[in-house]
Amino acid sequence: MSERIQSYGEFLPYYLREHSHPTSRGLHYIGTLVGSCVVFYFAASETPYLFPLGFLFGYFCAWVGHFGFEKNKPATFKYPLWSFISDYVMLFYFLTGQIDHRMDEAHKAAVTQT
Repeated sequence: MSERIQSYGEFLPYYLREHSHPTSRGLHYIGTLVGSCVVFYFAASETPYLFPLGFLFGYFCAWVGHFGFEKNKPATFKYPLWSFISDYVMLFYFLTGQIDHRMDEAHKAAVTQT
């Protein structure tokens, strides 16, 4: 994608398409869940200076998914805040059983844009 995305409404379908491989999505779910727990644990403990380890773990899992399975560059490099939010949106879709439907919608949106 060469042009810059202007709205989150445009970004989310793009983000989902960039996570088409189920293993990559699984790594994102693990990274988001475990990474969040680590951040909250260390932030609430007497060692809050260690909470960045949660982000490190989360991004490591995500980047293994991108470079190892998707063979694409993480959207975080270009859209850091929207990507961070979308990790949780994608996890929510997975946990509520909506992920397959949302992935289909994202792929259909790409077809209508071309």
